[in-house]
Amino acid sequence: MMVNVINTLQKLIKNIEPKFTNEGPLKRFFPIFEATESFLFSTAEKTNSGPHVRDSVDIKRVMILVVLALIPCYIFGAINIGVQAGIATGKARSLFDNFIFGMEYIIPIILVAFIAGAFWEVLFAVVRKHDIYEGFLVTCALIPLLMPPTIPLWQVFVATSFGIVIGKEIFGGVGYNIFNPALVTRAFIYFAYPTEIAGDKVWLVGPDGYSGATALAIPAAAENSNALDLLHNVTQFDFSWINMAMGYVPGSIGETNKIIILLSAIFLVYIKIASWRTIVAAVLGLFFTAIVTNILAPFSSNTMLSLPPHYHLVMGSFMFGVVFMATEPVTSAHTNRGKWIYGFLIGSLTVIIRSINPAYPEGIMLAILLMNAFAPLIDYFVIQKNINQRKLRYAK
Repeated sequence: MMVNVINTLQKLIKNIEPKFTNEGPLKRFFPIFEATESFLFSTAEKTNSGPHVRDSVDIKRVMILVVLALIPCYIFGAINIGVQAGIATGKARSLFDNFIFGMEYIIPIILVAFIAGAFWEVLFAVVRKHDIYEGFLVTCALIPLLMPPTIPLWQVFVATSFGIVIGKEIFGGVGYNIFNPALVTRAFIYFAYPTEIAGDKVWLVGPDGYSGATALAIPAAAENSNALDLLHNVTQFDFSWINMAMGYVPGSIGETNKIIILLSAIFLVYIKIASWRTIVAAVLGLFFTAIVTNILAPFSSNTMLSLPPHYHLVMGSFMFGVVFMATEPVTSAHTNRGKWIYGFLIGSLTVIIRSINPAYPEGIMLAILLMNAFAPLIDYFVIQKNINQRKLRYAK
């Protein structure tokens, strides 16, 4: 029966194809037809001349694998929303009930992000007469995970539109963008509507509302104190290191559980989508700079300087940003040595932004966006150094 359905669907597509090609009445909408056909069936198109790349994993499958890696973050994010709401209201729920409760917040955000992303992707594809690129699927899958659960939906639509259009389409679409579109979306929300995504009022869950500062906001708001003492004295949330690693703390939907993010990183590195060099270098950069700030802490009133490296690692969106956005192949460095430099500077800048300017306690977003701009320059100098070394070697 399934074979008959597939054959019927193939015949239907074959019959309507002439309407979208050549001088067909719907030729303007060929990108929509092509995207639908390639989504349902593998393409039969072949290259006319070499080189011929034979690989079962094409761009579409790469995008799908990244989305699959994000699903555990969605599942735990929904559970955590239910857990935090239960703490607020004093109601004990089962794991499944917490998941259902959280999905009621998450699903509308997902729908709005995908509607906005698909609208602009299709519009630009039709106007420019090119294929619909699957990159927007990953961008729209990332955006809800970067948001707090009660973000107004109209802000999600506006921010996603800004991220897709300004962050990607104006540069020419997928493969030409300088900045990660999902991070451009997050930056737009951060600076346009800061009270909705930062500070001590971003976690409002439950019928009566439930607000409280995130882990990074607590030491950022204090002076002449020890960061760990402040975190351990909080009674509203459990800001112990192990609990922040497990993810049962307020934060954006997908950023809290570092164990799940680590497993996703292993998966993406194993299937060779994410670069382990970028990830390891970012962690080294974070630890190195945090050790330096710890040494400087006794000489400053800035409480953030006393935050230990292993706490920086599990607080905020650092791990999520490094795994899913710093490694994004279009906007990151491409040379192996460049990836080490690129990743190290992201980790280092994250601590610098968090510590030196506590007004922006979450530094990973700005760090990645800044290094997106410098990634081509890093690759340029790495390549030039290799060229010069070869010239010297051959001169001998």
